[in-house]
Amino acid sequence: MPDVPDVPADLPSRDIAEVPALEVVSTTALHLMSAAAVHLGLAEDLPEHRDLDEARFLIEALAGLLDAAVPRLGHHHAAPLRDGLRSLQLAFREASEVPDPPGEGPGERYTGPVYSPPAG
Repeated sequence: MPDVPDVPADLPSRDIAEVPALEVVSTTALHLMSAAAVHLGLAEDLPEHRDLDEARFLIEALAGLLDAAVPRLGHHHAAPLRDGLRSLQLAFREASEVPDPPGEGPGERYTGPVYSPPAG
């Protein structure tokens, strides 16, 4: 198990009590998005890094979180998160040597099939 830095016992509870649930969910979604992007090789400082198993797991988690949270987030907060999820799903499909069948890609059980836009 990795080492966990010591934190004062009262710090996490006190801080979390002051953070609205909307912010916790949105921040968590952004962390999942960022990590998935890194594992898809989309990070400027790690362009050669690619781990599609990790990216799949993160995209699945993000899709599940958004599926559960969207009814409470409201359109203003949900729309950009859904757009980000769809972008990650498309990037995953493009990065895969053997793409998943429609509806079976990461998170697609929550979002429905994601198709690449037609070449223009």
